[in-house]
Amino acid sequence: MANLNPYLSFRTEARQAMEFYQSVLGGALEITVFGDFPDMIQDPSQKDLVMHAQLTTADGLVLMGSDTPDGMPYEIPQGFSVSLSGNTRARTQEVWDGLADGGTVTMPLDVPPWGGTFGMLVDRFGIPWMLHGDPE
Repeated sequence: MANLNPYLSFRTEARQAMEFYQSVLGGALEITVFGDFPDMIQDPSQKDLVMHAQLTTADGLVLMGSDTPDGMPYEIPQGFSVSLSGNTRARTQEVWDGLADGGTVTMPLDVPPWGGTFGMLVDRFGIPWMLHGDPE
């Protein structure tokens, strides 16, 4: 079975972001830093940057991310949203509250015409999210 998983790019804050997402979503977080592979880093001062991080939750969500060391092109992510749906309204509210902390709400979490709950926000790391909670 194939999987489609968000892979988020950061300049230098992947560890903080992924630990934040773990605090909101739960799950197990695995982090590999560039220093684990000395041949892959050009600047030893960036050895603690995240080469790959993977957050896997008990219900099967997988969110990945990494830092972008100097010498590699980086642009602020844009033109996408991480969409999380299928949770109960209560769980959606819980995740919403966590992600909104320090972020910017672009569409408040409310009841849309199709039912359930829906809202959009940009979290404290600049990542846009869309959350949809199922009707109960």
